[in-house]
Amino acid sequence: MNPINKRILYLIAGVIWGVPGVIITAKGISAYTVIPANELWWLLLITLCVLSGFLWMFHRIVNRYCNLIAALPEKTSIGHTFPLRGWILIICMSCLGIALKFVSFIPAEFTASFYSGLGPALIVAGLRFVKKCKTL
Repeated sequence: MNPINKRILYLIAGVIWGVPGVIITAKGISAYTVIPANELWWLLLITLCVLSGFLWMFHRIVNRYCNLIAALPEKTSIGHTFPLRGWILIICMSCLGIALKFVSFIPAEFTASFYSGLGPALIVAGLRFVKKCKTL
């Protein structure tokens, strides 16, 4: 495999985190459209809790991965974007997300609150990788 610049690794990481974030956010917001108005206040509160938790967790992960990429040689392989554990996590989460599409008993309230919290947190994480790329 041809070696690529570290800046490209940051962009790849941003896309790998940001694109699913956009998709998940859209699904979460669309799930809100079928929920009665009297239930929205507590679901928005749950969404804020989910968002806060994921922002905190992803902040630490992005810092760790940015430090990993920064320590790499200037030209390296795309496989070094994340450690093996990171790639396994991405694959498992993607498979879980795809599997959840085929489960019919998941209530719209869960989809709305969880996805609307997770998606924006993934987008913010992706943007942090892109920002890191621009500061090099």
